[in-house]
Amino acid sequence: MLTIAVINQKGGVGKTTTTVNLAHALALAKHKVTVIDLDPQGHLTACLGVHEPNINGIDNALLEQRYPVKTAAIAVRKNLQLVPAGARLGEVESNPAMTRDRLQTVLADQFDDQMCVLIDCPPSSGLLVVNALLVADTAIIPVASDYLALHGLSYLMGTFKNFELSLDRKIPFWIVLTRYQNRRCLSQQVRDNLLQYFPGRVLATPIRENVALAESPSFGKTIFEYRPKSTGAKDYRALAQDLLKRRTL
Repeated sequence: MLTIAVINQKGGVGKTTTTVNLAHALALAKHKVTVIDLDPQGHLTACLGVHEPNINGIDNALLEQRYPVKTAAIAVRKNLQLVPAGARLGEVESNPAMTRDRLQTVLADQFDDQMCVLIDCPPSSGLLVVNALLVADTAIIPVASDYLALHGLSYLMGTFKNFELSLDRKIPFWIVLTRYQNRRCLSQQVRDNLLQYFPGRVLATPIRENVALAESPSFGKTIFEYRPKSTGAKDYRALAQDLLKRRTL
């Protein structure tokens, strides 16, 4: 089983969009995948069409040991299951009993039948993200093709290094270029800068700017259900193969 934390402290870079569509692309390729919504905002849960306010989620598993996390998993698509955020996830950061290895304990032996577990992290550097990175085999960092996202990445990488020091472990990572526009010089500059500073770490397929990717969450659908022939669907299918085959730019 491969556990992946999808992280970025900056909002609006396509973190949840990447989590949900990459997961569904892997599921459509006949891999068993679990996604965990570790963001108290619950955007991943909503993107998959789950809107029950009092649903059992990762919150109960983290806050109360009597709730095994596997009991919160919902089959949302063929080969794809979701562990929702839950209404109480926002309490976790301030809970004095919460430790940085709590998620690791909660997930132990729970999803061994899955090929991949993707964790959608909040846009922060708090205890939830630390928990995700401690349990993760690797991290995926979506970076939007604009100057501010690139500027935010330098801050993120500094924080990332601090995480590694604190957790006393190296965390392999992949960068996904999102909101990419082939004809924009800025998109190309962001790509070139990423390749210069992170050689071999940028996955081969940039996710092109596509309005369908922005629209699909409001229908509780992935891009493959909402616009299966769109550039967004094509790109995320290719990105799934990049991840499986370790294809980089």
